[in-house]
Amino acid sequence: MTYIVTVTPEAEEDLLQSFLWYEEQRKGLGHHFMLQIAAAMDLLKRDPHIHPEEYKGSRKHLIRRFPYKIIYIVESERMTVIAVIHSRRNPALIEERLT
Repeated sequence: MTYIVTVTPEAEEDLLQSFLWYEEQRKGLGHHFMLQIAAAMDLLKRDPHIHPEEYKGSRKHLIRRFPYKIIYIVESERMTVIAVIHSRRNPALIEERLT
């Protein structure tokens, strides 16, 4: 079963800012970052339950090669991405987005 994926506006902004930062570091690196995100999303669409529930039912998926994680929740047949953030970022951000 493939889940319907929704990305919140905050998570879209996370992606944009990360893409731009990586592009500033080296041309094309932002594109590679987005390819890694797309691959992770494809995996999660097929089986979002591969990661255990954590804070308030959220789950996290670590991105290959980049120190980022996708934070998402699963409800019925829908997966909602609430953040795509650097692994060292303050976890209070997730608390804010889940309330």
